[in-house]
Amino acid sequence: MQHIAFPGAKRRGWTHTGDMSPRIVPDVPGPGQESVWDYPRPPRIEPSTERIRIILGGELILDTTDSLRVLETSHPPVYYVPQEAFLPGALEPAAGSSFCEFKGAAKYLTVRGGGKEAESAAWSYPEPASGFEALAGRVAVYPGRMDYCEVDGERVVAQPGRFYGGWITSKVAGPFKGEPGSMGW
Repeated sequence: MQHIAFPGAKRRGWTHTGDMSPRIVPDVPGPGQESVWDYPRPPRIEPSTERIRIILGGELILDTTDSLRVLETSHPPVYYVPQEAFLPGALEPAAGSSFCEFKGAAKYLTVRGGGKEAESAAWSYPEPASGFEALAGRVAVYPGRMDYCEVDGERVVAQPGRFYGGWITSKVAGPFKGEPGSMGW
């Protein structure tokens, strides 16, 4: 059995074997779909030219084909877009921060559009950890906190769970972390 190590794994005593818990049965991907169970841990970053649109308060606050998809086992993709691609005034620093064992320290942003405000509904990594430097200057948004988000014209379903920011489309097969019963994954 191959063991995959990641930065900090040894001191934490963690190893990912690539094996899944026997109680998790991945959905079989259909034509044109990816299984989130084929995504790696630690996550992989992939450039994407899919058209990303974000609407808040009835206003289009982002429309870009420049994004990075972060792909991690059991999670739908998280799209990171250039901060400068948002309408001027759509993002403002918010209180709070969090830490990802892979990407580093995240800072939160309040998102504004069409007279509506979504506090701490986006995040960025101002100084990403080694291996994730491509995320600098980019922002991810919780899709469930916006009116809606689109990938290539398809409305996104937010990843279940209060903390997760994945974007579910018809192109990904689960099950997804955050669904009932997934706490121990």
